[in-house]
Amino acid sequence: MSSFGPDDLLACYASGVFPMGEARDDPRVFLVEPELRGVLPLDRFHVPARLARTVRQDRFEVRCDSAFAAVLDACAASRPGREETWINAPIRRLYQALHARGAAHSVEAWRDERLVGGLYGVTLGGAFFGESMFSTQTDASKVALVHLVARLRSGGWRLLDAQFRTPHLDQFGLEEISQAAYLERLRAALEAPVDPSVFSRPLTGAQALHSTTQAS
Repeated sequence: MSSFGPDDLLACYASGVFPMGEARDDPRVFLVEPELRGVLPLDRFHVPARLARTVRQDRFEVRCDSAFAAVLDACAASRPGREETWINAPIRRLYQALHARGAAHSVEAWRDERLVGGLYGVTLGGAFFGESMFSTQTDASKVALVHLVARLRSGGWRLLDAQFRTPHLDQFGLEEISQAAYLERLRAALEAPVDPSVFSRPLTGAQALHSTTQAS
């Protein structure tokens, strides 16, 4: 897939598949179409009470798109229990290219001017495809996720694709649906108009919680 570029990647997302690498040092990229998809419902996103307190306290400074490459690298970094990564060099280049054209965003948790958690994903129409997240301090990536959902809701997004079901995401009300059902939701979401300026606006924890939990 040496000629596979950013436009090809967006076409993959639009058709319901996404890329992965086998390992950090393996240059091959393959496409994945799971039988079951994990989706975080934007209208019923659940914020556990303890996490809500942390978000409201603004324990972390949350920024968007100020350190996309650093988030990408942190998501790919080896850590106990996960030595390998699917983010290889070609995939890193592809997401950097999407970020440069405004089609990929990072949401970052900072503390004392250090990046301590965050996530990144791809946006296309009213669909946001969450790719990976990391945390070096308790709750940092979870706070970033709450801020992401707040921005997606206020900006008109319809779908937050989490790709696979994990115990970590179950606490937020993740739904596991068939690929056919996912494609129906995806088609509707791709047509939705959105306001990308939500990624450049400041947002306090209290505002994020309000945006996340208010009725649609």
